[in-house]
Amino acid sequence: MTNQILVVDPLERPDILRSLASEVRVRILEHLTRKGPRNVNQVSEELDLPQSTVSSNMQILVDAGLVQTRSEKGRKGSQKICASTFTEMLIAFKEPTPAKHANAIEVAMPIGLYTRCEVSAPCGLCSPDGIIGLLDVPDTFLDPDRMRAGLLWFNHGFVEYQFPNNAKLAGTSVRALELTLELSSEVPGTSKDWPSDITVAINGYEIGTWTSPGDYGDKRGKYTPDWWKLAGSQYGDLKRWEVTDAGTFLDGTRLSDCSLGDLELNAHRSIRVRIGVKEDARHPGGINIFGRGFGNHDQDIALRLIRS
Repeated sequence: MTNQILVVDPLERPDILRSLASEVRVRILEHLTRKGPRNVNQVSEELDLPQSTVSSNMQILVDAGLVQTRSEKGRKGSQKICASTFTEMLIAFKEPTPAKHANAIEVAMPIGLYTRCEVSAPCGLCSPDGIIGLLDVPDTFLDPDRMRAGLLWFNHGFVEYQFPNNAKLAGTSVRALELTLELSSEVPGTSKDWPSDITVAINGYEIGTWTSPGDYGDKRGKYTPDWWKLAGSQYGDLKRWEVTDAGTFLDGTRLSDCSLGDLELNAHRSIRVRIGVKEDARHPGGINIFGRGFGNHDQDIALRLIRS
């Protein structure tokens, strides 16, 4: 069986917790996980349980999505084969989604929808389903399939995204710009001690540099697919840049003097966001950008404009 991990938030899926609130059902699920697909009669015999008990409890597990069934031809007609859907289950409370600001205009940009790029190897792109194009070939970053990417990485260079300036379209003024994305350094394999200077620029103006401490591989990312090797980058840090009239702040700490006026939002129909590692960076440790389907935060790159 392919390794399949289910991450359950008890607040979102109380039905799954209820389905596991029975020793009989837990025994059935464990048996299917360890022994493989079985019909109800086999499970009844092997666990020494009444067939009616196995049948009724199996249906509860099916309704919760923890067991899958298929029909096969048997000696006498067809038989229903039951199999465990997942090999592992993790109970975890998801991080609360920030409340939508009443005056915010937000756009979520998939990480593969960059409009410009200049990257150097080692580099690559992955969707939740598999590798896109060729690894360590910068021209792969031009592959149309990049739009499906959930993870991209490169040594130095940049990717640039063009967001619509919806505040200008709405004819409203802006008092703050927020940018949120999940990032880490990039090293062949992983290393928790691998600093990298990651620089963000908006409309051609550098708003600041964050030094990522490492490339994390100590455990699998919450949303990283099981086919992605554990020796590869697993997750990053969720970072939030905020640009106001008072300057730029990173996770609430002042980062630079770059202010909203420097970005000249009113002069542009779009907002260009460039993310990368400079060739002359003091810590040229590469970059991983995590999007939907990878890492610990199942999100695209989020740009928020807070209206005055």
